[in-house]
Amino acid sequence: MKTFAHRILFIFLLTMVFYAVLSGQTTDPRIISTDILNKIEKSLVIDAPTRGIMNAVSSNDLKKLVLSWNVIENLDHHFAVHIESGEITDQKSTGRCWLFSALNVIRPAIIKKYQFKNFEFSENYLFFWDQFEKSNRFLEAVIETRSKKMDDRQVEWIFKNPLDDGGVWSMMGSLAQKYGMVPKEAMLESYSSENTRMMNQLIARKLREGGFLLRQLNEQGKSEKQLREQKVTTLSEIYRILVISLGEPPKEFNWRFKDKNNQLSASKRYTSQEFYKQYIEEDLNSYVMLMDDPSKEYYKLYEIEYDRNVWESQNWTFINVPVDRLKQFAKKSIVAGYPMYFSCDVGEQLYTDGGYLALGIYDYESLLGVKFGMDKTARILTFDSGSTHGMALMGVDTSETGSTTKWLLENSWGKEKGNDGFLTMTDEWMNEYMFRLVVKRDYIPEEVLQVLEQRPVKLPPWDPMF
Repeated sequence: MKTFAHRILFIFLLTMVFYAVLSGQTTDPRIISTDILNKIEKSLVIDAPTRGIMNAVSSNDLKKLVLSWNVIENLDHHFAVHIESGEITDQKSTGRCWLFSALNVIRPAIIKKYQFKNFEFSENYLFFWDQFEKSNRFLEAVIETRSKKMDDRQVEWIFKNPLDDGGVWSMMGSLAQKYGMVPKEAMLESYSSENTRMMNQLIARKLREGGFLLRQLNEQGKSEKQLREQKVTTLSEIYRILVISLGEPPKEFNWRFKDKNNQLSASKRYTSQEFYKQYIEEDLNSYVMLMDDPSKEYYKLYEIEYDRNVWESQNWTFINVPVDRLKQFAKKSIVAGYPMYFSCDVGEQLYTDGGYLALGIYDYESLLGVKFGMDKTARILTFDSGSTHGMALMGVDTSETGSTTKWLLENSWGKEKGNDGFLTMTDEWMNEYMFRLVVKRDYIPEEVLQVLEQRPVKLPPWDPMF
């Protein structure tokens, strides 16, 4: 009898809750009740101005409606210091900005010294080896973690990210030191080098297949030597895909050039290592990787796991430095004639047609009547902002009092984008959306360089910034 009465009471209470939900009288704050919905609906007053905004937004590109001419009219593309470079490059439909930017940093000195009319390294050559080395990195990471379960977070990350076409400054140096470099004429772009999506997708699929096979062989008790024999078999298939898609990297080539007077040099034969040693006089190891990440402690050394392409090279290792100090180092470097590798969240407040990066250039708040108030730290921790694009920092401008007002970036989206291929970035925008900067040691104070002697804090590859 007691059990029956309890059941009747339970059914009664459940029925009451059901009708309470339907009538909007529930007190459960997790549920969007009728009362809550009514309150939200009443918070919006659709008056004449709001209806006009609704009509405009429903028929137009939102970014065109919020473009602020008040901001644009106070900008220009003039710079007190501008490092001369070669012709604007174009990464096309790829994520190779890191590679183009890194090479654009080192080529101005070469053009100046040898009086080249124009000069460009073969991005395709280094990209070929980047994809090959990243494939090896993936397979080695699989072997390294073969005893962990498939649902382990590290193993899961490895298989979700077998390779891509993105990267950082240090990856260019690792490739150049191992494989040398060649001029663009020695290995031209291909369709797949300029449109990497399909090739990357197929290589990733083959790598996952090869990685899964390695784990199966390990479960069958195969030795580490046998696993690596299978790794070489998979790498041979990857190499075939790369050669068919990108072309075969030259071991030797003939090259000649035109100088600024349009005089043609004699042809000379090089290996990739000979070319690298002759024309890259700058020690690539003399550059220091810096970052402004306010979500982490400053003046500490950090390392990102698996953030490299060549297995035996170093992960991306950086000193975390406040943006105000980074700008001091950058200004000294530009004045001395040395451009820098720079990366940022380029999609924020970018006016591509005008070539500007400026806070408030798109005024979403005024149009929508909604405030967007996160600071840089919050944007990082919530995955709202991070480093998305690399460029070469080439110039700086100052006010009459000497304070920095804006910076010049050489982009790799072709001459048609931006201001003849360049972007002008305001100093305030740099504070908010710049993340990485690579500077020669000469322009960094000794107390900051001493941070390099610390044992780095190793960050996981799924850290919010990466």
